[in-house]
Amino acid sequence: MIETPYLLFLGDAPDMLAAKVAIGIRDWRPDNAVGQLRLDGCGADLGLADMTLAEAKAAGAKTLVIGVANRGGVISKEWKKVLVTALEEGFDLAAGLHNLLRDEPDLVAVAEATGRTLHDVRVPEVDYPIADGKTRSGKRCLPVGTDCSVGKMYTAMAMERDMQERGMKATFRATGQTGILITGDGVPLDAVVADFMAGSVEWLTPDNDPDHWDLIEGQGSLFHVSYSGVTMALIHGGQPDALILCHEPTRAHMRGLPDYTLPSLEDLRDTALPLARIANSACVVAGVSVNTQHMSEGEARAYLAEVEDRMGLPATDPYRFGAAKLVDALAAL
Repeated sequence: MIETPYLLFLGDAPDMLAAKVAIGIRDWRPDNAVGQLRLDGCGADLGLADMTLAEAKAAGAKTLVIGVANRGGVISKEWKKVLVTALEEGFDLAAGLHNLLRDEPDLVAVAEATGRTLHDVRVPEVDYPIADGKTRSGKRCLPVGTDCSVGKMYTAMAMERDMQERGMKATFRATGQTGILITGDGVPLDAVVADFMAGSVEWLTPDNDPDHWDLIEGQGSLFHVSYSGVTMALIHGGQPDALILCHEPTRAHMRGLPDYTLPSLEDLRDTALPLARIANSACVVAGVSVNTQHMSEGEARAYLAEVEDRMGLPATDPYRFGAAKLVDALAAL
């Protein structure tokens, strides 16, 4: 188990998008977020107290969590100095990077010398099966996005919270490092060997009560050429009964791909739904989740109303305005 609370390390993250792991912990497990540690030039700010390692230790922090999801998931030389010092000052380390803590000899040596623990949450710990596509009992909902980092995880978590408050049976199923750090369990899907990805999603969402909903954490985008493969594994392995379309309307281009524009919600619907119906012929698009964080309230509500009118689907920002519309749509299925 990863000891809490955390000091969230933002390093030299260029913007808030790069700090999405830390943002997720702040928003969904605020009691576990003692403060943030930033290097010079960091472009992200969680609004938490900036702390040194010593200050965080005095405040009770037990684990330094690398809260950055940078391109390629690498540990820089600048970060390494902080990580070594953190171990020496009594912190455990936790990360969801592709560049594993356990693969860094100097970190391993210091951890062994100080009796500290290195937690790599992006390491599969199960021998996952190859997907067989057999129908499973229970119900499943998968958020799919027009791009990466548009709020798929927030959508699923907000829906789970609303459903549980109503007394509905619902479980958030984490498939990425942020979700795993928040909930303590899940499948690090983008670290699973390709042939077993869909099978790992089947394993994550097993047979359940007929009225139980799995809210599956979405990953990537079918339209993002870097990460579309992981989305396909979720669509076929998850066998969703319902898709939620997720969008961030203020983007100028796909994340990290300046030559690629975002698809429309109609394009997403018309691409994702036929693919989902390969594994579950009864799958439907249940609603639209819009990340409106860069819009005023008036702009956001007007945009949501326009989407509802255009798409004929309930639309909301589930983190800002609540997930009730989306949950209502699932309850009606």
